[in-house]
Amino acid sequence: MNYKIVNIRTTASVDPVDSILIIYTGGTFGMAYDESGALAPFNFGRVIDRIPELKGLELRLTVISFPEPRDSSNINSQDWQDMAYIIYENYAQYDGFVILHGTDTMAYSASALSYMLQGLNKPVILTGAQIPIGSIRSDARENLITALEIASAKNDKGPIVNEVCIYFNYYLLKGNRSQKIRSSTFAAFQSQNYPYLAESGIDIEYRLNYMWPHNARSKLKIKKEFDENVAILKIFPGINQQTVESIFNIKGLRGVVLETYGSGNTMNFPWFIKSLQKAIKKEIIIYNVSQCSGGEVIQGRYETSKRLNDIGVLSGGDITTEAAITKLMFLLGTEKSLDEVRKKLVIPLNGEMDN
Repeated sequence: MNYKIVNIRTTASVDPVDSILIIYTGGTFGMAYDESGALAPFNFGRVIDRIPELKGLELRLTVISFPEPRDSSNINSQDWQDMAYIIYENYAQYDGFVILHGTDTMAYSASALSYMLQGLNKPVILTGAQIPIGSIRSDARENLITALEIASAKNDKGPIVNEVCIYFNYYLLKGNRSQKIRSSTFAAFQSQNYPYLAESGIDIEYRLNYMWPHNARSKLKIKKEFDENVAILKIFPGINQQTVESIFNIKGLRGVVLETYGSGNTMNFPWFIKSLQKAIKKEIIIYNVSQCSGGEVIQGRYETSKRLNDIGVLSGGDITTEAAITKLMFLLGTEKSLDEVRKKLVIPLNGEMDN
């Protein structure tokens, strides 16, 4: 790819010690009004003009932009590979990384990167905006400034943050525990099944007991393969046999995230259980997650989920749908054995679910 690279010095009076690489993928954040009054991609070479507060950070910034800004609705596994590759290739040169990303699929990208960047020992902070940077009331300024502060924050052991996170609207969230739950307010993201990692106010208050500790001996490795032959099947009252079987009969299908009610419950109609059994016999993996944003699958708690246990449906515990589908794609792409895929789906790879 022909990436666009811009170097930015935030202060003229001090030679910055800390360096942050910003990866601009696209999204609402980087839009500004041009001379005709239309929204167009923002020129990051002039970011200081738009956000003069950056001068107080005393950071050396480099911006690498995708050749063409990606609407986050178009993000796919190739884009995840590109983001991971940029981080891997520049890992030794920067103290931290900030990814500017559209909000719609940010939680998917954060989850995917958390699996790919194995041995990560520096901050990777995804952020974005609900309103473009060129608008007066934009949330882009605060989100970027604080994301940069967090990405450069250190204590006596090293970087404070050593994992993939989302920063949005004053809160730092564990990336693979996050979900976009609102589209009409600045508080777009939430992490229902895991506490927030930090809160930005007068100071940034970190909750270190919920965060990965720094490990100076850790070495970064990346695994980049994904298998996109997966689907999500959301259960709803009145779903019929034809709909269910049309999903399971997709040519080349290898895995399905089954979004069930409450703690993992489904209807126990004979045709439905038989459809699941037939799929599992064809070696299609079925991964059970809750439709509730703060939910947890406990297969067997009720009679309606006991049969799922019996036939070999896998429980996703308290994993989010975003983390589940990316985990399924990742494991199907990187593991040679289906038994290994099944084994790793029910345990945490990188904190995306409870043990």
